[in-house]
Amino acid sequence: MATDTVPVENIADPSAKKQKPDSEWRAILSPEQFRVLRQKGTERANTGRFEDHEEQGVYTCAACDTPLYKSTTKFHSGCGWPAFYDAIPGAVSRHEDSSFGMTRIEITCTACGGHLGHVFKGEGFATPTDERHCVNSISLSFHDNDGKITSG
Repeated sequence: MATDTVPVENIADPSAKKQKPDSEWRAILSPEQFRVLRQKGTERANTGRFEDHEEQGVYTCAACDTPLYKSTTKFHSGCGWPAFYDAIPGAVSRHEDSSFGMTRIEITCTACGGHLGHVFKGEGFATPTDERHCVNSISLSFHDNDGKITSG
């Protein structure tokens, strides 16, 4: 299997805070990106560009371009959204989410606070962490090893 060769440090600094008022986010995000990233929405299952994406590179936040996941941590979970077993250290924050009558762990971009999805543990996937980061494709952009950028 090929490894990621995009230099993560050349994309964006994951520790830099990139906060903006909603008016600025509305100006730079599509209406659907704003709904998911800023209003904690969810794209429909099996509709995202990156669910079956297999190129090598780095997935970044669609709002602020902070590196979030290396493609080597992506796996096929069958859940209908891109799944990763681990994030780039410090790039993703976890928060308890008690919406819809259940308790889940929401994941957000540490730099801008954009909603990415949820993380689930103990599902029995054969991954090093036994975690599934279930991420909305529309919350991501992808930087391949040749420098090409693809939006989710």
